[in-house]
Amino acid sequence: MYRHHPATSTTISTYEEPKMISGALWRMSLGLRLPTITDKHHHTSKSGAAGGEKDGVYIVYMGAATEHGSSKNEHAQLLSSVLKRRKNALVHSYEHGISGFAARLSAAEAKSISKNPGVVSVFPDPVYQLHTTRSWDFLKYGTDVKIDLSPNSDSNLSSRGNDVIIGILDTGIWPESKSFSDKDMDPIPSSWNGTCVKAQDFNSSNCNRKIIGARSYNGPEDDDDEIVNTPRDMNGHGTHVASTAAGIMVPGASYHGLASGTAKGGSPGSRIAVYRICTPYGCAGSSILAAFSDAITDGVDILSLSLGSPASRFSDFKEDPIAIGAFHAVENGITVVCSAGNEGPSEKTVSNAAPWILTVAATTIDRRFKSNVVFDKNKVIKGEAINFANIGKSPVHPLIHAKSAKKAGADERNARNCYPDSMDGKKIKGKIVICDNDEDINSYYKMDEVRNLGAIGAVLVDDKKRGDASEFDEFPMTSISSRDAVEILAYLNSTKNPVATILPTTVVSQYKPAPTVSYFSSRGPSSISRNILKPDIAAPGSNILAAWTAYNGDAATDKRKQIPKFKIMSGTSMACPHVSGLAAEIKSRYPSWSPSAVKSAIMTTGEASQINNMKGPLTAELGAIATAY
Repeated sequence: MYRHHPATSTTISTYEEPKMISGALWRMSLGLRLPTITDKHHHTSKSGAAGGEKDGVYIVYMGAATEHGSSKNEHAQLLSSVLKRRKNALVHSYEHGISGFAARLSAAEAKSISKNPGVVSVFPDPVYQLHTTRSWDFLKYGTDVKIDLSPNSDSNLSSRGNDVIIGILDTGIWPESKSFSDKDMDPIPSSWNGTCVKAQDFNSSNCNRKIIGARSYNGPEDDDDEIVNTPRDMNGHGTHVASTAAGIMVPGASYHGLASGTAKGGSPGSRIAVYRICTPYGCAGSSILAAFSDAITDGVDILSLSLGSPASRFSDFKEDPIAIGAFHAVENGITVVCSAGNEGPSEKTVSNAAPWILTVAATTIDRRFKSNVVFDKNKVIKGEAINFANIGKSPVHPLIHAKSAKKAGADERNARNCYPDSMDGKKIKGKIVICDNDEDINSYYKMDEVRNLGAIGAVLVDDKKRGDASEFDEFPMTSISSRDAVEILAYLNSTKNPVATILPTTVVSQYKPAPTVSYFSSRGPSSISRNILKPDIAAPGSNILAAWTAYNGDAATDKRKQIPKFKIMSGTSMACPHVSGLAAEIKSRYPSWSPSAVKSAIMTTGEASQINNMKGPLTAELGAIATAY
């Protein structure tokens, strides 16, 4: 939804990402909202240092830096006042815009430091999660939205100000992507004070007039030999986000032939500064604050963060590194745009809810990925998914409802929902399985379960995921509505030998109604204060095509053995850079505008709309009228 509210709050939330295996599993965790597990990096404490819950890395926040910057020596002196003999305790020192440091402390030492004058808060270092083309054309033409950044020219999304710098705090960047070419760009702005760091697989030549800066930050617990402190994106998420915000126009973009067209970012002429803060172990709060501090002195204009805390671990703003860093960035004239989180549709789940942050929810666009189910005598039910399987167009494969394959002693509800260890493989093998979705278990787990039992395909009954097609790669799986499920279940129960097939994905354009609020998009109000209306705005976040890493870790899991140069992903992670790009366009047209003015312009003028492409009000995933939350 789109509206304006005053930024009047003053107090300055936390998540622990499970240890992810590097490569494909790490990437899979981004756009797919997977359940969490506990691991050795689970060291967040919600109550802060005063609670003194455990030893580990703590962040010591001391407010704003002085005019000449904070002194690392001052931080060391404060640290030495409680540490007598321990070496290498200091992890980060924040000296620009933000004053403070991160250090390895015992709970008692953290409590002692918190009592010092000038210390605002001391809290355990949290670890945050990533909130895993046509979207810009849809914003321009698909609704009544008119983006007019120059009163004397036609409405358009072409970039004007080559001096605007968007800082991306994420998993890094794949600089060789065509989206980051600097062809015909002007020299780097003289206001830029940043750097392009050298690493084992990254050097200054990887930066150009498009990617003008690159830094990286390993988390305090990232001691694994596989973790390389580099701005290079081995994940894909950061590359996807950066190209959505500021990628140049790349004709012929597609994901294995799907969603083909010209890919472009929201502000193609803007520069990109990369701050790689996330590793396979998550995005450490201490690294996030270090990146904020560097970005402030580097001279960025916009900061884009597609990550945050889950609803279960929200904390006060003064113990939230994103809220703290954003506060001081805004104080220094930088607009900060953050994703709202992927824990919808439950209320009070919105992340990054500080009023000085521009918080972005996700919507669908007018493109759908169709994978239909054919059954009986060529009857067709509309399905939605991305799969590249080909098991034939004719309904010849045996069909079974998962509850009919219930294992002896298993719960029928679990079997209907294709829970692990609930179905009899002998009844599943060689058949297409219909799975219910009464329980919120990830569809990828269901796919793995039925596939491992020998199923030839699966049909998921799911009303929530309209407009957000899950990708099942080479396995024939699709989602249908509960209304359509009635028809196919009636057929299944009325014949002795029911048969069906699942068709590979094709693209439907100009789908109506669009946009709708994506089912996964976190809802308000803020759990910290109901007086803060959040999210601020919604933007395309479902099935967004953008640039991807060429890291060959995908090849092992992709049967096509062809690493895609572009990838389709969903999440408020994808919505956030749409707004970051738009903010950059506004800043290029009105360079003297403050973050509040940029935010207000986006939310209250012709940049925003509450009308869909059927001239009706925006709706949520099940058709209800969308609200202010």
